[in-house]
Amino acid sequence: MFTRRTLVKGSTALAAAGALAGPALLEWAKAWAQAAPWKPERGAQLSLLRWKYFVQSEDDAFMALLDAFNQATGVKVSVTRESYEDIPPKATVAANTNAGPDLFWGLFSVAHLFPQKCVDVTDVSDYLGKKYGGWVPTAVAYGKSGNKWIDIPICFGGNMMNYRISALQKAGFSKFPATTDEFLEFAKATKRNNTPGGMALGHATGDANCWVHWCLWAHGGNVVDKNDKVILNSPETVKALEYAKQLYDNMIPGVASWNDAFNNKAFLAGEISWTNNGISIYAAAKVDPSKKAIAEDMDHALWPVGPVGRPTEFHVCFPMLAMTYSKYPQACKALMTFLLEADQYNKWLQGSVGYLTHPLNAYDANPVWTADPKNTIFREAGKRTLTAGGLGSVGEKAAAALADFIVVDMFANVCTGREDPKAAIRIAERQAMRLYR
Repeated sequence: MFTRRTLVKGSTALAAAGALAGPALLEWAKAWAQAAPWKPERGAQLSLLRWKYFVQSEDDAFMALLDAFNQATGVKVSVTRESYEDIPPKATVAANTNAGPDLFWGLFSVAHLFPQKCVDVTDVSDYLGKKYGGWVPTAVAYGKSGNKWIDIPICFGGNMMNYRISALQKAGFSKFPATTDEFLEFAKATKRNNTPGGMALGHATGDANCWVHWCLWAHGGNVVDKNDKVILNSPETVKALEYAKQLYDNMIPGVASWNDAFNNKAFLAGEISWTNNGISIYAAAKVDPSKKAIAEDMDHALWPVGPVGRPTEFHVCFPMLAMTYSKYPQACKALMTFLLEADQYNKWLQGSVGYLTHPLNAYDANPVWTADPKNTIFREAGKRTLTAGGLGSVGEKAAAALADFIVVDMFANVCTGREDPKAAIRIAERQAMRLYR
């Protein structure tokens, strides 16, 4: 079965990761371990649950880092990988039962589902922020609960528009649409030309959540206001749903059942000419000789701006959190800090070929963003994104709304014709009211 785990397996993509595995990293790691503020507990061994890798070279780089950490500190880190959508429920069960992995590396505001069960990592955030030019504002929003940090946003995943240049030109456009009106006309034209696009509308934690929230916010709709009062039932939400229905009608059939892997497969198979995604499609095409033509014929663009007149992009945040039941909180803090230190984080970013975007301002200068102009816009993901709560907080309620796919299901109900906009809004509103009561 094709999954995003298998997207990138070419040797050229592994070059940056290979550079990490040499003696230089180990020597640096040993020196770092001697000077680090956090000393792992005697006999510490850590278990980490993370999302399944989408770019092979990113995972290779990550595992090289963990190996160096192990050799420098004596702490072995065992890694388990799960699909995006499986991490929030597994983390929640672990929090409720006080048993499970020491660390979770999840998405968005997963730590805010159980903030009291997360180790206070304010000292880690202070150390890294002062050393590396400060955190981007959205990293602060995701990292903090009240006055303390409950997770460390290790990176972001830019979710940009991916498109075939030839299909864009055939549709009569010289550049990717800058407004939602232009985007709809583009979608109609590509469908007429038998080069349609498609965006996931199933329970795709990353891709579906990203595009439906962009659409909702672009038209002025919001789940809650700044005080976390539910305001979903509005004319603006109706407009967003009506717009999405028109987009959906001009997409390839079947997107209502797509998860986070389907659009990658469809794009690389030449079945769609545009979608929303990270850089993993391009990364895969570049290292597969049979997909070279696709790599040369594709590019990335920022999301179109809607009637609100400002960007409303929603990119994936990847926070790492340590659980209070862990016997080794100091080892957890040491690992989090180690991962974000410049001597290896810069190489890890390069190993990810642009799939990961940094949360600390100092890494704007990483060469991965300028080595290929098709990578550059992904550098801005952490700075451009809105947060999971929209106008509201990113706390437990916003985390639950994302995990329950409230907005995704509302859009899917309208796009597939199961409900009209007002009925779909009422269903979503009831769900949101239960969470935000």
